[in-house]
Amino acid sequence: MFKRKDDSYEVIDGQQRFTTLTLLAFALKRMVTKYQAFDMGWYDVVNLSFESRQKSSDTFASLIQGVALEHLNTDDYNLDVINGYTLLEKGLLALGAKLEGFCSYLFDKVEITRVCVPADTDLNHYFEVMNNRGEQLEKHEVIKARLMSVLTDDNDKELLSKVWDATANMERYIQYGFNTDERHSIFGKDDWGQFTPINYADLAACIESVAKTKQSGKVESASLSLNDMLAKPPPSSLGTDISLTPERFNSVINFSNFLLHVLRVLTKQDIALDDKRLLEQFDRYLKDNNNKVKAVKDFVYALLKCKYLFDQFIIKREFSDGKDKWSLKRLHFYNTKSQSYINTFGGSNELDDEDGFKGENRVCLMLLSAFHVSTPTLVYKHWLNAALYYLYNAEEVDFEGYMKHLRRVAKRFIFDRFLSHQEGKTYFEMIYKSKSNDYPKNLTAIDINIDKLCFGEIENNFVFNYLDYLLWRKKRNSTAVISEFEFTFRSSVEHFYPQHPMNDFEPLKGGSLHEFGNLCLISHSKNSRLSNFPPKTKLNHFTAGLKKNQIDSLKLYEMLQLMEQDDSWEDTQIIKHGQEMLSILCGSTKTKKKTQTRK
Repeated sequence: MFKRKDDSYEVIDGQQRFTTLTLLAFALKRMVTKYQAFDMGWYDVVNLSFESRQKSSDTFASLIQGVALEHLNTDDYNLDVINGYTLLEKGLLALGAKLEGFCSYLFDKVEITRVCVPADTDLNHYFEVMNNRGEQLEKHEVIKARLMSVLTDDNDKELLSKVWDATANMERYIQYGFNTDERHSIFGKDDWGQFTPINYADLAACIESVAKTKQSGKVESASLSLNDMLAKPPPSSLGTDISLTPERFNSVINFSNFLLHVLRVLTKQDIALDDKRLLEQFDRYLKDNNNKVKAVKDFVYALLKCKYLFDQFIIKREFSDGKDKWSLKRLHFYNTKSQSYINTFGGSNELDDEDGFKGENRVCLMLLSAFHVSTPTLVYKHWLNAALYYLYNAEEVDFEGYMKHLRRVAKRFIFDRFLSHQEGKTYFEMIYKSKSNDYPKNLTAIDINIDKLCFGEIENNFVFNYLDYLLWRKKRNSTAVISEFEFTFRSSVEHFYPQHPMNDFEPLKGGSLHEFGNLCLISHSKNSRLSNFPPKTKLNHFTAGLKKNQIDSLKLYEMLQLMEQDDSWEDTQIIKHGQEMLSILCGSTKTKKKTQTRK
């Protein structure tokens, strides 16, 4: 507000809310003749006018005077205001017996805070600044409000808010969304690496037990003024809590899209994994549930559990000690003064040091990062949904079981969709409809649609990245180039023998130019620089990186080695390399034959 010299107040920001509340009071004033359950005698003077909109001021004056609505439907009055009033009156009438309670809440509980700007404020500039910097509610905040409106119990509302705020920060491990006592209760006493609640009621009991313990041991606290707090800053003993250090992890997904993954895991329905449809999907979820309160509680529990699982078993980008790398870590509690992030798998195995390239943790990290760089967008991360679905329903998560699941998902994506002779299966079908042992087995070249490996026909770059993962698993102990290979965001499919060679270089003879054996995945910038260069020139370019054990793609590394060996890259080498890579892809589907024993 800006206080004028005549003691009236000009509304700078909040016109719509104040106008709506005024119309609401009008509607209740006009309805008092029909319902005597509440007193509106105190409201008899309109306290809102429109300086530059005489028609709106006349409309308000007529409404408070009780003029019939049919007499106001003319061009002399503001029809938008009339329509707004009609909607409010309709909503109030629908309350029926609850109208009295609504009025009691509105007039006894709702407060309007009037904030006045300084007398010398430039109002035009101030209004412009406020509107330019104003932010709309994000969709996930709208979802939170809608879920909150379903709940009637204050404890349930408080728990929803606590869980929501804890999970909304995707860069922070979930344990640090709760106070220390709650961490011990929810995530294991002196552990923080478990998820102890088995359902919503159990989760509520965990929080309640902490509250009761605090209440029973509570001593009378002395309240401090703001000046006292500023004069006596808190002690620095909390410096050992790693939750207070700058965030070092970057999530592979944002919160809005994560909510959709949780909803799909919980309902096992084909929820669209696109945050543009966030409101629509949650509206349908609540609409389809007769017991809406239970539906909200189920989601709150699922949200917390999925965030815990996400933090423990899904890769993140980590920035630490000046390094930027993929990490797969869990939070470990040593004592009240010491907590740290350690590898999720491998335990104390010396091969699983934090930055090592061997051991169980690296194997899992490599496959997860191969999935992620193939789908770098925030929407439709089906690999993530497949991982969360398994983790959420597993009785216990260990390395062998998790890796077995991830490998089966990879094979379904590759062979049941990307390289299938028939129309590829949908992601939902592969993740939610397939049995655990229903995945491609013992495939040969004839089982694969080779045409889908040609340039322009490859549906998803996971074909390249999965192959690189297989090459890494097979040969990681052979050279440092392979063992230290890491997945990066490479989006350009490059013809190693160029489509359009430089002027003094002949086009490829034979028909293998667009075949898989001549294709590799490199960064867009390198593709722009190297695109038209002949193979030997490209070899010289990549040699510098190889001396530092760096290469864009292990498939590319295989191509470079073959070209060095044969001193040529022509039709013969392309076909040979393509067959070798196809053999490795098919080899990943081979199952071990069970040996039969006779008594």
